[in-house]
Amino acid sequence: MDSHAPDLSPQALSSTSSGTGKKVLLANPRGYCAGVDRAVVTVEKALELYGAPVYVRKQIVHNVHVVRTLEKRGAIFVEETEEVPEGSIVVFSAHGVAPTVHEEAKALNLRTIDATCPLVTKVHMEARRFASDDFDILLIGHEGHEEVVGTSGEAPEHIHLIDGPDDVANVQVRDPERVVWLSQTTLSVDETMRTVAALKERFPKLISPPSDDICYATQNRQMAVKRFAGQCDLVLVVGSRNSSNSVRLVEVALECGARASHLIDYPEDIDLAWLEGVQTVGLTSGASVPDDLVRGVLAVLSQHGFDDVEVVTEAEERLTFSLPRELKKDLRAASPASS
Repeated sequence: MDSHAPDLSPQALSSTSSGTGKKVLLANPRGYCAGVDRAVVTVEKALELYGAPVYVRKQIVHNVHVVRTLEKRGAIFVEETEEVPEGSIVVFSAHGVAPTVHEEAKALNLRTIDATCPLVTKVHMEARRFASDDFDILLIGHEGHEEVVGTSGEAPEHIHLIDGPDDVANVQVRDPERVVWLSQTTLSVDETMRTVAALKERFPKLISPPSDDICYATQNRQMAVKRFAGQCDLVLVVGSRNSSNSVRLVEVALECGARASHLIDYPEDIDLAWLEGVQTVGLTSGASVPDDLVRGVLAVLSQHGFDDVEVVTEAEERLTFSLPRELKKDLRAASPASS
C-alpha cells in the first residue's frame, strides 16, 4: 500500500477545508464485504499453506485488481473445472457453484476449497428446500451471472429466471398457488422490489423467502449512495464492469439525483473532463474492492482541489465469516501448536 495515500480514518478526514469549495462525500460502508474478505483471504492462505500454484475456478471475486494481485502470488484462474490438472487444489469462488461442479471436481480427484459466500449458500439451501417441497421457484437475477448459474443448478427443474420487472409476463408455472421468489444477492434493492411487486400482482399467493436474499452489504452500499447522490455533481464508483453490485451503485446514484456517475477500476481511469464545473464528488466502491484503490482516487481528486472529505455513514458493519472448513482443518494441522 502506498504510504503517501490518504488516511481514511474519520479523525484524519475531519480536517478543515482548503477553501476551494470543492468536496468529496465518501460513502461508509464501501468496499470489501465479509464474504469477499473471506474469499480473498482463502486464496491467500491457500497459497501460503500449499504453495503455488493454487487453481481458482472463475474469478474469486469480480474485481480486476484483486485477480491480478492474486495471479502475481501464484493463483491460476480457470473458467472450467476440466482445466484444473488432476489431483490439484481448486478454490471455488465467492459466487458459488452448482452441484455438478462438485461432481466434476470429484471425478478429477481435485482437492476442493469452497469459498462460496455464506449468504449465497443460504440462497442455495432455500432453493433446495423449496424444490423438495415441489414449489416453482422464481429466481430474480441476471442471466449468465455466476451466482445465478450456481443457484439454478441446485434445482434446475424448479427454477425460472426472472431478469427484472419486464420479464414477469413471460413466466409460466405449474401451480400459481405454489410459487416462491428468491434472488441473486447483489441486485438493486429497488428494482428487485419492483420485480417482486409485479410477481405478486400476477401470482397473489407468491411466497417470500424467510429472509431478504439481497446481501446486507449490497443494501448498505446502495443506501449510503442514496443519502448523498442528490448533492453530487459526480459520483465515482470504484469497481469492475463484471461486478453486479458495483454496476448497481452507478445506477442507484443516477436514479437518486447525481448529475453524472462513472464506474472505474483504477484511479488513472478518471477522465479529468468529468471534473470540469464539478463542486461535489461522491465516492464509493463495490463490495469486492480493496480500500487502497479508494485512497488512490482520493489522492487524484486532492490534486485537483477536492481535498475536503466528508464521510457519509449509513451503517457500521461488523459481520465476519470464518474460513472454509477444509482450509481451517489444514491450517490447524500445519500450526506449530498442533505438531
